[in-house]
Amino acid sequence: MADFTLDASGLICPMPLLKTKLQLNAMKIGEELEVIATDEGSARDIPAFLKLSSHVLVSTSESGGHYRFVIRRGE
Repeated sequence: MADFTLDASGLICPMPLLKTKLQLNAMKIGEELEVIATDEGSARDIPAFLKLSSHVLVSTSESGGHYRFVIRRGE
């Protein structure tokens, strides 16, 4: 169970990624964020951003056009 949930449903690129970055910056190291997005660009943008950061992509899934990411806040 994630510590925080960000529902970015209905938002288009680049807003899901920007809101994810802002939420992660407000969190403590080790806390987890669940992001829900409907913009298919999020499926590539969020994982690509995480590869360049200290954050960890714990899990990702897609169902019915909803993309779900669980991210652990890094340093």
